[in-house]
Amino acid sequence: MRSKKNKTANRSSIRVAAAHRLTNARHIAFIPLLALTLIVWVIYRVQFKFPVWFDETIGKAIFFGLPVWLYISLTRSKTIPNTFAPERLEPGLLLGVLVGGIFGFAGTIAGLLRQHVIVQAVPLFSSNLFWQEFFLALMTGFWESLFFYTWIMVVIQEKFYRWSLVNQVLLTAGIFLLFHLPNIFLRFSPQTAMVEIFLLFLFAIGQAFLFAKSRNAYALMISQAIWGMVLLIHTR
Repeated sequence: MRSKKNKTANRSSIRVAAAHRLTNARHIAFIPLLALTLIVWVIYRVQFKFPVWFDETIGKAIFFGLPVWLYISLTRSKTIPNTFAPERLEPGLLLGVLVGGIFGFAGTIAGLLRQHVIVQAVPLFSSNLFWQEFFLALMTGFWESLFFYTWIMVVIQEKFYRWSLVNQVLLTAGIFLLFHLPNIFLRFSPQTAMVEIFLLFLFAIGQAFLFAKSRNAYALMISQAIWGMVLLIHTR
């Protein structure tokens, strides 16, 4: 009886190992494509100065959306598009509002304490400018959630399946930060840049854990959009 159990366990282990080897073979293009995208993205950020609306819609559609589409076409991955499945929309929106609200509340309090201002009611939602900025924040959340989590983190978890979740999260957050470094150093002084890097890294870690728990891209998109709007309001 024990011998049969051992043989069954061995066959199961062999099948699992074969499946992981197949997965690794399918993801062989991941690192070269990611490295190429990073190089082209850095050149784009450093050499070209387009309006924010162009960067967050057309620019990121090209540099973030196109590589993901190409990767899905090459690998026939179903895991990546499944994170945007229609049935995930409603729970994702609710979870995103909850998490984004927590981020937003914490960011608002921190901004108020730092600036030493008095809180006053402002009808932000009646402003056309607010909705324009919120649309751009949604675009940012969509393209970055698609690129960094539904593609990069999904592949990391499949390719490096033996790693702990913490290591997978840290690698994902590190790549997220790496892509944002050019813009940070172009916009901020060295001292301010260090603070921005620290906050952005913490945010990326939080988003990665949220994605690992929910596998819902809508939640990430909404939470990032709300966080972006808080930063916009309290850093001007």
